[in-house]
Amino acid sequence: MRAVTLHPETHLVSRIGWLRAAVLGANDGIVSTASLIVGVAAASTSTSEVLVAGIAGLVAGAMSMAAGEYVSVSSQSDTESADLQRERAELKDQPEAELNELTQIYVARGVAPALAREAAAQMMEKDALGTHLRDELGISEVTTARPVQAALTSAMTFAIGAAMPLAMVVLSPADLLVWTVTIASLLFLALLGGIGAYAGGAPIWRATLRVTFWGALAMALTAGIGAVVGTVV
Repeated sequence: MRAVTLHPETHLVSRIGWLRAAVLGANDGIVSTASLIVGVAAASTSTSEVLVAGIAGLVAGAMSMAAGEYVSVSSQSDTESADLQRERAELKDQPEAELNELTQIYVARGVAPALAREAAAQMMEKDALGTHLRDELGISEVTTARPVQAALTSAMTFAIGAAMPLAMVVLSPADLLVWTVTIASLLFLALLGGIGAYAGGAPIWRATLRVTFWGALAMALTAGIGAVVGTVV
């Protein structure tokens, strides 16, 4: 009898929770802080005041990201918990209806009715709740909501992202501050897009261009507003 040889597989969907939060936090940290710095600097403010504004933006942004991620992902977690309780009650009160429902799900996926019925019965015998959560509702251990993980990841990566344009304020000559922060931040965004795409197994160039384009647009708008305000004031 021939031994079964399993071919190696690499699936990255298990990273989706923290990766989404990390990319969002870092991207927002770079874009919002760089935009704030460029906007304030375009209003002809001193370097020290630009730095203070940037630090304030970093702290406020990191806290906002943590709170926002925790609240939004907690809402998802609450919905998943409610569905879990509802499904548990339905399995207790209407086991036959739930078996029929699972059978139809497998039939819709291409399994023959008799085989689908047998498979549904065996799956429910082993783990009825887990089977229905996964196959009926699409809830699994890999994709389940993790509020604390999302909040901490977003706050940390926001701070790291925001620190990059802030470092440029310290290193750049005052007369070149706007251009230095803008160019450096776009390079940081391009690097972030490439790293995020690589970590998620996505096309690198597409992600890099997408992140860089929207970052450039945000900084251009805030620089324009800062220049207008500075001229008027």
